[in-house]
Amino acid sequence: MRRDAIFYTIFQRSPELIFEFIEPRITNATNYRFESVEVKEPTFRIDGVFLPPQDASPRIVIFAEIQFQPDELLYHRFFAESLLYLYRNADFCDDWYGVIIFPSRNLEPKNTTIHQPQLDSDKVRRIYLDELDDSTEQSIGISLMQLTIASENQVVESAKRLIERVKQEQISILPRNELFDIITTIAVYKFSNLSREEVEGMLGIKLEETRIYREAKEEGREEGRLEGKQETKLELVPAMLARGMNIEEVSELLGLTIEQVIQAAGNQS
Repeated sequence: MRRDAIFYTIFQRSPELIFEFIEPRITNATNYRFESVEVKEPTFRIDGVFLPPQDASPRIVIFAEIQFQPDELLYHRFFAESLLYLYRNADFCDDWYGVIIFPSRNLEPKNTTIHQPQLDSDKVRRIYLDELDDSTEQSIGISLMQLTIASENQVVESAKRLIERVKQEQISILPRNELFDIITTIAVYKFSNLSREEVEGMLGIKLEETRIYREAKEEGREEGRLEGKQETKLELVPAMLARGMNIEEVSELLGLTIEQVIQAAGNQS
């Protein structure tokens, strides 16, 4: 499941949600915008950057990383890209924060020695979704994120409870119809083998034929075809690299770790 796509959709529609993870709270949070930015020489594409409004004071940039796959080089990449962006945009930035979201602690890189001072500072917050309070007192936004890690046995009841909360509570992060769209899209990812009518019946809600719904169904089918075919994935690596894709793109597309991609490329050289 491409959970990062769900998170990026949530953040694009409601950038202020990221501020639930940052202390102290930043003023004029509602005016931030969530962007994918490119940093030249060398070229990095940073998928999750929250940019302050032009009239903000101070101008605080927030870097977000959603990490649902093992990657021992994650912190090297995260800090290299973030600090390079700050260097290239020094006239625009007064301060920064980083938020790194993991489904659980066991996906965090094992060796953190080099970056431990930054990780221990108040500049960086690491979030483990399975350790967050899952009670109804939790915000709608956090509950939405936690739904992405729910098992198939849990997701239906969790989604129903969240739908009821959206119906009953005063919501500020997103319009209700958009929240329903995201909740049902997560369910579609989880149950890609079911028909639209079956998913609707499970959740007790009418699904709209949106772009994100269609993409979820197609991606779910594709993941179903690839799941359990690790050797086939590894065999595709050299050809994909030969077409000009970089290691991170191949890793993301095939659901492999960076180390697996590098090893597969080396075995074919």
